[in-house]
Amino acid sequence: MNNKSLIKDSLIFLGVLVAAALLLFIFPEKKDAAAATAWRYLLEMMAILPAVMIIMGLFSVFISKEQVVKYLGKASGAKGPLVAILFGTLPTGPLYIVFPLAAALIKKGARVSNMVVFISAWACIKIPQELVELEFLGFKFMGTRLLLTIFFVILMGLLIERLVGGKNTKAGFQSIRRKET
Repeated sequence: MNNKSLIKDSLIFLGVLVAAALLLFIFPEKKDAAAATAWRYLLEMMAILPAVMIIMGLFSVFISKEQVVKYLGKASGAKGPLVAILFGTLPTGPLYIVFPLAAALIKKGARVSNMVVFISAWACIKIPQELVELEFLGFKFMGTRLLLTIFFVILMGLLIERLVGGKNTKAGFQSIRRKET
């Protein structure tokens, strides 16, 4: 990590601390609830992050750059979003797990649009969720919502890719690559 990135990250952290202190000064009665919530999330992160680190290590060793480019890269074509949706619907767990995984995939050559689709599928399309939705709301509702979600997630991925870096992931995500060196 270079000095410029470290300074930027430190300033963001300092800004968050100042905002938290200001909010606690304005609302002192919320101090206990805020501390309990922060402690609970810290414990949750400490329990999950080691597993995420192991998965990231296995991922970096066993999934080659060529495979990522083939299935999720620019040359993947229409199968890229479909693969991203499939892999996004399978895992369970908190959403913050997906971000380091998506960053690693981008570093290996995945398209930004496919990573937006992957993150969005992780967030809003889960196989158990679909089954519960089917049971309580019926096939017509579940199918319509699922198809619209898939359509708009893919559309959103393409739009975000265009806004942040075109079709070339290198243009929009230089900061991810710089942190790697």
